[in-house]
Amino acid sequence: MSKMDVNSIGQTREGTFKYDWKASALYNLGIGAQAEDLEFVYERVQGGMKVFPSFATIVGGSGMIFPTGTDFVRLLHGEQLIHLYAPFQPSGTINTKGEIEHIYDKGKAAVIHIKVSGHSPENEHIFDARYVYFVAGSGGFGGDPGPKIEPINPPEGVKPDFSSSYQTSTNQAAFYRLNGDFNPLHIDPNFARMAGQPKPILHGLCTYGIATRAIVNELCDGDVSRFKEFSARFKGVVFPGEILITEGWKDDGRYIIQVRKDNNVVLGNSYAIVE
Repeated sequence: MSKMDVNSIGQTREGTFKYDWKASALYNLGIGAQAEDLEFVYERVQGGMKVFPSFATIVGGSGMIFPTGTDFVRLLHGEQLIHLYAPFQPSGTINTKGEIEHIYDKGKAAVIHIKVSGHSPENEHIFDARYVYFVAGSGGFGGDPGPKIEPINPPEGVKPDFSSSYQTSTNQAAFYRLNGDFNPLHIDPNFARMAGQPKPILHGLCTYGIATRAIVNELCDGDVSRFKEFSARFKGVVFPGEILITEGWKDDGRYIIQVRKDNNVVLGNSYAIVE
């Protein structure tokens, strides 16, 4: 097994993401848009079709870069952040650039921080996406352990300022994977069992997208241009067909966000910034 190159900080990769309205509609539908949400599913809607901001996580894949020797079998997506400078057009070309920003040594694991930026061909800055990955067994190399992470928790005993419930479909993962994440963990029962799960699980970024949709609908009145930033930590497994509840508490210029199934938090240490 190759050893991860911990001296990869600063390495970059450029990519290009070309898409049409069908790719935008597929993404919107994959995170819960309904047929009656015409502005997100119909290419001829008056004013033009909209794209949910978490589409950045799909576009960002074209610029993704990992250190040489990364053990992908032991790779875990831990955190996700997106910052939007301009809303996505329903079709177009986006040039991406990925960079390995940090590799921290947590002893039993290495933690990789990757940033992917997206610009239009005219060099308009559209988004930044930051991904945090944990790689078990790759720590202990004597590196910087990294900064302490600020805990972001809902205020105890305080009713959320908004709560949005969404019933995922039993076909949610099969549908969402068509956006480009073909990990068999989300479709193949035998592979899921080998990975320690009783059945295929929902993509973490699908849950993240469902939360993004709730934020746009509940805090932005459906106006994607008001959505600026969303950061979240993946904390639990979701199975297709389960109900996800996204909640938000106003907190000094931002909203603390939490996604749970029943009383189990699946996205936490999270916040959103909207205009």
